[in-house]
Amino acid sequence: MHLSRRQFGLGALAVGALGFSSSSPYDYTSRETFDLFDRLFHSGTGTGKPTDTNEHGALAWGQSYVLMGFMRMWEAYKDTHYLDRLVENVEQVLANRDSARGVTDHRGRSLPAWRAMHPYTVGFATLKDADGTPLLQVRTALAYADQAVATVTTGSAEGSFSLEVKNNWNNTVARFPDLSLDPASANYAVKRIYDAYPTPTMVTARDLRESPSVNATPAQGPTSFVSQPVIFSVHTGMITYPMATFARTVLANPSLWSRYKGKALEFLKAAKDAAAVHDEEWRQTEDGRGYYVWNKGTPLAYDGAEQPINQSVSLGQTFAELAAATGDHRYRDRVRRMGHTFSLDLTVDADDAYVWPYWPKFGKLYQGFAKTDNVSEFTPSYTAGARQIEDLSHGAIDVEFAVAAFRHKLSFIGDDMARFARTYSKNLVAPTGADGIATAYVRVDGTGATNSAGQYMQAPRWMAVAPWDETVFTHSRAIYDGRATQPQQGSYLLCVAYLNWYANRGA
Repeated sequence: MHLSRRQFGLGALAVGALGFSSSSPYDYTSRETFDLFDRLFHSGTGTGKPTDTNEHGALAWGQSYVLMGFMRMWEAYKDTHYLDRLVENVEQVLANRDSARGVTDHRGRSLPAWRAMHPYTVGFATLKDADGTPLLQVRTALAYADQAVATVTTGSAEGSFSLEVKNNWNNTVARFPDLSLDPASANYAVKRIYDAYPTPTMVTARDLRESPSVNATPAQGPTSFVSQPVIFSVHTGMITYPMATFARTVLANPSLWSRYKGKALEFLKAAKDAAAVHDEEWRQTEDGRGYYVWNKGTPLAYDGAEQPINQSVSLGQTFAELAAATGDHRYRDRVRRMGHTFSLDLTVDADDAYVWPYWPKFGKLYQGFAKTDNVSEFTPSYTAGARQIEDLSHGAIDVEFAVAAFRHKLSFIGDDMARFARTYSKNLVAPTGADGIATAYVRVDGTGATNSAGQYMQAPRWMAVAPWDETVFTHSRAIYDGRATQPQQGSYLLCVAYLNWYANRGA
């Protein structure tokens, strides 16, 4: 395998000059490695294939990375093989939209996007009487809700019943003894369960009867919870971002029109249609903010609250490409608003690097809310506030958005890019252990464990800011070299594509 002088030098720096060990048989900056990983991944038994549905997030957190990997490989080598591969896979992904499959979301709508359920969404269990009449809807907002069971047993008083909600995923249990379905009773199930919140399985309830009966009681026995189908804006953004990037690339390059223009227009429309599904969740303010919320009543743990930063700006990535492809002011405006909103959450640390939280600081989750605030149907209160710092993996989405907005001259400036790059080089880079293998901290402020593979293995996804600090390349490549990384998941293909992308800049 022939390496350019630039590639050879970068490889030596990655595993030599920085003192990292390497036991890898692969050159992660070579197209041969990416092509091998592409074949192995798509012929394997793991999830994230283009033929998968997104019911459990396989397209959003698997195939979306593969698709973007094809685009980065195209940018690195200008070989239409990678555009062909993208077209082949996108066609299969589009065939798995809800509207194509004939399935619906929690509102009963069959839309041109991809719904998800387990392990993300609220689970419902309908308790019925002995005749099968629905009486009470029990809801659990804890993750993996479809592994939960609601069990009814007899109560200690006539006409009463006891309820246990157990999640077998993590063995958490909430018990409610001697409930009643009499709305006038002090033990009325809906009120008792609400007053007890928060409980270990995050239980709420809703009376399903049009005319509540004092003497109604649910039949004894277990009822399994069913996770409800929801279309997530973050999933839509992850899946459509490479489609919109392909469309923008083709439409800006007349030499590609004869072969790809038809598909570019098709994928452009698909990305626009999918993004429009979330218009009801969009909020903007007079001071220039723009972000997404989960509308109250959406069967998610934090309905009624603003979405995490990464989940809003995931669609911002798509909008940046749509703006560049179409010139449509609506997409440009949304990117600018998202960029402004994100920028207000950025703080500069002592190393002139950016640090930011997972949840937006102005939002209800970050600030915390009480039951009296009437924020959420499925999480009536969250008084502590969720103020955790953003992590490496989700932060890669934030940074990818910022770079896309910068490159299309919609938001951010070069100084911002340099600070994001220093977030990696100054905060995320961790000391090597006794094995000499490179690793990274979990959070963007340089805190958290250094042994979380779910985090450090995503390091090359920060490559978009490597032009402002080559440490992003050398360190993230060393992470892969030191572990002889195999093509176990879709994100690893994008990571290898990004290593190729940087190593071949200007080659």
